[in-house]
Amino acid sequence: MGCYHAEKFAARDDCRLVGVADVERARAEALAQKLGCPAFSNFRDIFKLADAAVVAVPTEHHHEVAGACLGAGLHVLVEKPIAVDLPQSDALIALAGSKKRVLQVGHVERCNAAFRALATRMQRPLLVEAERLSGFKRRGADVDVLLDLMIHDLDLCLALSKAPVSEVRACGFRVLTQDIDIATARIEFADGCVANLSASRVSQAPVRKLRVFQPGVYVSADLQAGKLRYVRQAAGVIEELEEDHGGGDALAAQAETFVRAIRGEDAAGVDGEGGRKALALALEVGRLVRERLQRFG
Repeated sequence: MGCYHAEKFAARDDCRLVGVADVERARAEALAQKLGCPAFSNFRDIFKLADAAVVAVPTEHHHEVAGACLGAGLHVLVEKPIAVDLPQSDALIALAGSKKRVLQVGHVERCNAAFRALATRMQRPLLVEAERLSGFKRRGADVDVLLDLMIHDLDLCLALSKAPVSEVRACGFRVLTQDIDIATARIEFADGCVANLSASRVSQAPVRKLRVFQPGVYVSADLQAGKLRYVRQAAGVIEELEEDHGGGDALAAQAETFVRAIRGEDAAGVDGEGGRKALALALEVGRLVRERLQRFG
């Protein structure tokens, strides 16, 4: 992910990529040569050069690396999840506040053009259904499927409902790793909205589907293809409308929100508090899944 982020910022004409850092020096040098910037094996060597940093390291190191960057006075875009637990999340949020720096969390699906179009039409969601399937990849396998994949849709549900969570139910299973590889969750919100989510990292074909129902309209989104299908009733007639939001670049759009937040032109796409809420819900789903696994094996 760090390679992809670096490419997006290197392509911008309103900021300059001053370096890339990786503990594997050869990997850093290969990317640096491609993008025309210095390479470092110690990320702290960038502090004197940079105004902002993107942190795309394994989740267990988010607190250390993002915290060091914030402590050095850098604005930070950290990949999701914000950290491994809530105390570490709170520490990063507090540090960003004390340093008056932007802390943005990489919930990139918020920048998906199809989701943005869908969200503008949703005033009172009653039911949200999300399906996110992927083949097994070593990237992201340092965490379970909830923190790797489902957290995307948990964040989207929180953005759509905006109400507090009132009840959570979940189940899941280990398949290819020693942690949760496939899971389903049912989230109820205080405003009556219900979300049913499923996530798998042991599927053959990638799927990123989202369906939202509210009074008078149903919307089906293929977030991977960027397609929306609306079904609504108007004057007793059922109308169907399809929209194509494909061809967008959510990662580039996320970089745009980060730059605008640093300039004070807009709020961060998903700030530290937003990242914490998504993490808290993902951790609760994980707790329920593990309790069920202990009972039933």
